[in-house]
This record gives sequence, structure tokens and C-alpha cells, in this order.
Amino acid sequence: MEAKRLILLAGFILLINLNSFAQATNKFEEIKIKTSAQCEMCKERIEETLAFVKGIKSADLTLENKILTVIYKPGKITPDKIRNTVSKAGYDADEVMANPKAYMKLPACCKKPDDPESTGH
Repeated sequence: MEAKRLILLAGFILLINLNSFAQATNKFEEIKIKTSAQCEMCKERIEETLAFVKGIKSADLTLENKILTVIYKPGKITPDKIRNTVSKAGYDADEVMANPKAYMKLPACCKKPDDPESTGH
């Protein structure tokens, strides 16, 4: 009878440890990225682009300060890959400059105010 209790106790402890490990590996982190977004179309484009990236739970751009808040899973994606994805959409992401080809494809209202092709947002 005592052996059964020990086995049950050991199994219970193992189950708790496995559950704790699973929770630790499922944690998300948050990163804030300064962007060159100008308008609602920029917001929509950036958030939609990141919505389909594996490892990203959510992306929310605040236009007032141009800060993109991304909730992501570190085991699936890195902050550098997130910044590069934003760059490939045509926008600056912290120190990562916008991909020039993607930037040129943006509507004029989405370009930086000092760009001659912008409408002066």
C-alpha cells in the first residue's frame, strides 16, 4: 500500500513539473518598435502584415506616437525578424530602415513628410 502512495506521489510531482515546463515554454513577450507610419492605411498595412507571421500573437500600432506594440513568442520569432518584417512592408522599424523597393510602392500619404512624393502628413 505504501509503494502505491509513493508511486502516486511521484507521478503527481512529475505531472506538476511537466505542466510548469509547458507553461514556461508558452510565454509571450512584448516589444515596442518605433515606426515611420503616417496614417490609418499604414496602421492597417503593418498590423495586417504581422497578423500572418508565425509566432506573433498581436500587433497594435498607435499612430499618435508611431509605436508598434507586438506580443510574440520568443521561441518562434525574434525582435530582429519582426523589425525586418516591418521593413519589408515599407516602413522603418527602430534602426532598421524601410526596404527601398517596398517603400516606393507605398501610397504618397504613407511616405515620410520630408519625402517629395508624400502629401505632407
